[in-house]
Amino acid sequence: MNPIKSFSLTGMSVSGFKCFADKAEIPFFPVTQVTGGNGRGKSSVADAIAFAVTGLPFFGERGVDRLHSERNPDLSVTLRFTDENGDAHELIRNRQKSRCALLYDGREIRQSDLSVMFGEKDVFLSILNPLYFIEELGDDGKKLLERYLPDVSQEDVMAALPAETRDALQGESLLQPDVWLKNRRAEIKDLRESVIYLTGQKDHAAAQREQGSESMRALVAKLEALRGEASELESRQFNGVDLADVERQLTELGVRHSEMSAEAPETADTADLDRRIRELESEQAKQDCSQYAPQFTDKIAAANADAESLLGRYKRERAALNGFQPGTICPTCHRAVTEEELPAVQSELQKFMSEVVKQGKAARAHWNQLRREEAEAEKAFYDAAAQESERLRGEIQELKRQRDEKIAAVAERNRQHAGQVEELLSQIHNLSATKECGALGADEYERLKVRREEIRDCQARLDAAHGVLDTAQEDYDAQIRDIERQIRDKEEQMKLVVSFAAKKAELLFANLKMNRVAISLYDVVKSTGEAKEAFRFTYDGRLYNRLSLSEKVRAGMEVSELMKRLTGRNYPQFVDNMESVDDLKNVHPSGQVIMAKCVRNTELSVRSAGSENRERQAAQEAA
Repeated sequence: MNPIKSFSLTGMSVSGFKCFADKAEIPFFPVTQVTGGNGRGKSSVADAIAFAVTGLPFFGERGVDRLHSERNPDLSVTLRFTDENGDAHELIRNRQKSRCALLYDGREIRQSDLSVMFGEKDVFLSILNPLYFIEELGDDGKKLLERYLPDVSQEDVMAALPAETRDALQGESLLQPDVWLKNRRAEIKDLRESVIYLTGQKDHAAAQREQGSESMRALVAKLEALRGEASELESRQFNGVDLADVERQLTELGVRHSEMSAEAPETADTADLDRRIRELESEQAKQDCSQYAPQFTDKIAAANADAESLLGRYKRERAALNGFQPGTICPTCHRAVTEEELPAVQSELQKFMSEVVKQGKAARAHWNQLRREEAEAEKAFYDAAAQESERLRGEIQELKRQRDEKIAAVAERNRQHAGQVEELLSQIHNLSATKECGALGADEYERLKVRREEIRDCQARLDAAHGVLDTAQEDYDAQIRDIERQIRDKEEQMKLVVSFAAKKAELLFANLKMNRVAISLYDVVKSTGEAKEAFRFTYDGRLYNRLSLSEKVRAGMEVSELMKRLTGRNYPQFVDNMESVDDLKNVHPSGQVIMAKCVRNTELSVRSAGSENRERQAAQEAA
């Protein structure tokens, strides 16, 4: 999107805004007059123009929900305008709920594209709304101006300053005077803290010298007392102690201790016992795992087969007996049995069956006898195995007892050896204590060590006190005077840099000259004479916040024209409350002007300024 340096509105369609019908068509002229009573939509025209370009109301506040009517929450604005080349364009912004859509000459665009075309939001609103720059931006307006003002080099500023100021600032880098001043203030703060520190050191040194003599006398007295007590203990320390004999005993004990400590502990030899125990445990495991091999399996099976065969034969004969009747074929003689012969045949069968039962009982008794003999043989086998396992277990336990006794005996000898080594070490410690403490008790020897440490500390403090008194007092006054001179030099240089900054601002803002409006950039602090940054507007020499509404409008029109010159953009201006303004003679508008004026009890009307007078004149001529 190419930037639009200048444009004039030709028409606008509005929908959904307060005070308008569902759809309002508004024409524009080079000088447009918008009239109507309160609440008829004059200010809404300004809001609609700002909303179409920036998405915000006329004064840039957030939240456009206040703009839409209660009947229609959706907003729509269509702006028709011609650019600096005379080309016609159309910009449409539709807002449904919280979503906005932008169309430019029928193509979808983004808000960032509009920022490229019409400039940043603050620039556009500062031109459209004469009151926006002063009343809404505040101090941020200075930053906005500085972005569009041409920079002034340090050389140009220095050339505009007096010669003595240029000489004093020679070699200083003043590209950012505010940063330079901030650094110098920090340096002065550090120097003043150094003055406070040196003053404290000076007072402390004086106090030390005053207290030095008295402190030294107290230290000498204390040192003598400590030495006396230590001397008395030292005189008794080795009274009656033969240090040569103590040294000889220590040497002998040390040799014995070294020899006994070097001896390796005795290890019990249980290899034979362990081997025999493993053999017996293996044999016992075999006994515990041995299995009985049956002896009568075949005989039991044969006896069981005989018994089962006789039982089958008995069942067959009984079935035959139960089925016999006259005419039945005899299984023996293979002829039919007559009724007279039937009892005799049945009697014979009964005898045969009795013999079979007798034989079967004998076979079953033989089978049971074989099973009993097998069970007795199995029990005898396992009883013998258990007895052998128990015998082996007893032998194993006896061998383990012998091994434990052997290990315990060796451990006892090792313990006795360790006790002898410990006893030697205890004797060495006692003799060492005698060599160090002599005849003094533990409490007395500890007191002697404390006194010796106190003597060393007291002597060190006494030497330090001597050093303080012997050293010449440092010339703190000269250091303080030198630092105070540095502070004065830096403060004088800061005043010159403030003058530099004021001159740079003067040159920087030279392009800000307007008809009756002036911008105040600095205030002078009465107590220090230092210039302090400020950003205020005056109109005919009076502060902006003391102006009437009409004066604020006229001042804002000049600022709007200033923004046009600085940015190179010529956009329409919307002047509200024109009913309170007599004239705009202080302003020479360079582009389209839309003036809103409240006319009591009238509908919204948009016409070319001056058309009302022309209509009245035409009516008089017609009459």
